[in-house]
Amino acid sequence: MADQPVFDPFRQTFTLISGDGMAINITIPELDAFILYSVQISINHAAQLGASLIILIVLLLLTKPDKRKTPIFIINSTALVLNVLRSLLQCLYFTGPFSETYAYFSLDYSRVTGSDYASQVTITVLMWLLLLFVEASLLLQIRVVCVTLLDFYKRIIYALSTCIAGLAVAFRLALSIENAKYIVALESQFSLHWLASAANITTSVSICWFSLVFVVKLGLALKQRKKLNVGSFGPMQIIFIMGCQTLIIPAIFSVIEYFVPLPSIDSNVLTLVTIFLPLSSLWASTSVDNLRRDLPKPDNHGKLLSRNSTATTGLLIGEKFLSDPLTSSESATTGTSRSNPPSPISTHDKHLYADLEAQHKA
Repeated sequence: MADQPVFDPFRQTFTLISGDGMAINITIPELDAFILYSVQISINHAAQLGASLIILIVLLLLTKPDKRKTPIFIINSTALVLNVLRSLLQCLYFTGPFSETYAYFSLDYSRVTGSDYASQVTITVLMWLLLLFVEASLLLQIRVVCVTLLDFYKRIIYALSTCIAGLAVAFRLALSIENAKYIVALESQFSLHWLASAANITTSVSICWFSLVFVVKLGLALKQRKKLNVGSFGPMQIIFIMGCQTLIIPAIFSVIEYFVPLPSIDSNVLTLVTIFLPLSSLWASTSVDNLRRDLPKPDNHGKLLSRNSTATTGLLIGEKFLSDPLTSSESATTGTSRSNPPSPISTHDKHLYADLEAQHKA
């Protein structure tokens, strides 16, 4: 008598009956894989939701009222709101009729309501809008970082940055349109894998490009600032650190998805950038405020300018920048006028102060 196969209760099969009477055989491992996928991706999006919501609250509470009307604050806060809504809708997907066991295995979505379809289409639109605001924020900060460069180099960097950002937004828009069509019709004329991969790659390249510009420009500026003996930890060091962080961590997540089978790991790339951008602004602005609070103390800035030499440094004259017009009384008091000899600080070093001022205005 031949040996009968050993029964494995962990791999047994059960049968679902569809609406038209067709039998659907499902194994326990298939059911486990479906449940595990739903749990993993729900945790992923819930973590993104919580992190974005916390940063949004911190940004609203810690940003000064006069800074809330700046373009960078509006763009960063809007990106956080969009990411909160996107993550929330993603979580609702796995608690709705799309993720019911019978609907998933039988592909019977007859009980899915119109609002459920609309919420899924909204997710694709929010994903594109989120990328659009992230790229806008990066472009705006590129203008600030490169404000002291020569016009020729600025035009080159602006043109390349705009092209790279536009390419990423265009691929994401195409993917959103095709995703929306697939959600409504529940079928696609071609595989969306290559389009999704192209959108993820262009997004990663865009983020790496912007971060590389930040790191190189600010790294050179930090090196040159040593000539002025400005070695304290300040806003430029903060932007440099956050630029490296914005470059490395999202790039790691964008590469992981091709080697580690984690569901929706690519969605973390935009979430990380959306979180890091306002964090760097808050940190840098706080550092600037601390520097300004310490500025009147001679011990902290005596190497750069002193009370007896403000008229000859070319930086501050009677609490005014050199670009501010001097009144006749101020000229008489300080003994300084526009016809005086040039400042002993080189033109190249003045660009470093312009870097600091531009970073603070951002």
